[in-house]
Amino acid sequence: MRVLDLFAGAGGFARGFMDAGFEIVGAVEAWKYSAETYVNNFPGVRMWAQDIKTLDAADVEKEIGKPDVIIGGPPCEAFTVANAKREKEPLDRLYKDPRGRLTLHFIRFVGDLQPEVFVMENVLGIIEGDLKEALRYEFGRVGYEVKFNVLEASIYGVPSKRTRVFISPIRIRPKAGRRRTVWDAIGDLPDPRDVHNIPNHVYKPLPRRVEKVVHKLKWGQAPVYFKGAKRVHQNYIRLHPNRVAPTVMGSSRFIHPFSDRLLTVRENARLMSFPDDHVFYGPLEQQYNQAGEAVPPLLARKIAEVVLNKVGEL
Repeated sequence: MRVLDLFAGAGGFARGFMDAGFEIVGAVEAWKYSAETYVNNFPGVRMWAQDIKTLDAADVEKEIGKPDVIIGGPPCEAFTVANAKREKEPLDRLYKDPRGRLTLHFIRFVGDLQPEVFVMENVLGIIEGDLKEALRYEFGRVGYEVKFNVLEASIYGVPSKRTRVFISPIRIRPKAGRRRTVWDAIGDLPDPRDVHNIPNHVYKPLPRRVEKVVHKLKWGQAPVYFKGAKRVHQNYIRLHPNRVAPTVMGSSRFIHPFSDRLLTVRENARLMSFPDDHVFYGPLEQQYNQAGEAVPPLLARKIAEVVLNKVGEL
């Protein structure tokens, strides 16, 4: 089955679908560093490295044909509770905020290309208040009745917490996997200051204000706090080795459980279930962002397997 990946990012969603046996035939990603990472990890896939607003679905179809499946995760900044400046009225987040309106372009592509299945990922804030019914209406307007599948990644073997909604015309309920801890994920990696050939496992010094207090941090403690829309969030948390990690975000930076240092991009990527041969490109900060903003590949594969089993029922 042929997949078109919208808001493709670094390719976490696509990696899971590819591992489940799907063929990734096209991708759209406006941010140049994420597009570079994607192209290097999925050679041969047609990449439109441009703003989706400037792209016509008919032109995409002319080049790659009609996709069987469309996947993607439009930007979440308009909806996430981590954004203290998000619009107060839920509907304004979808229709007024320019980043929120990008979700409507995902729906536009679905309507124009009419795939057998689509799966759109986002934060739970996208179904807050009247937004759920608005999305039900928008997808209905292009011919689809949708279901809102809320999945928590750590239940499926991803070693970090990540609760997201996957909007699709099918019910998605994968089988649970074995819970994996932080140490299961990163315990075999050497100190990044030692000689090794592991991609993206590069030492990055701590900010001065964190470096001063890092030795005092116990598991689960953090020296940095920031205000979100509903609560205060932590950053530079020292990870507990025998638990799953907190949610990895683009802005997430973690302290190693036993060493007074920052986790590397590769360690963050492992917390997201990326294999080591998925290499991230661009400046170091952009690499962290790419890993943290992805759909975990392991969860994506579980979703892809459900899609594969159910598509014949449609």
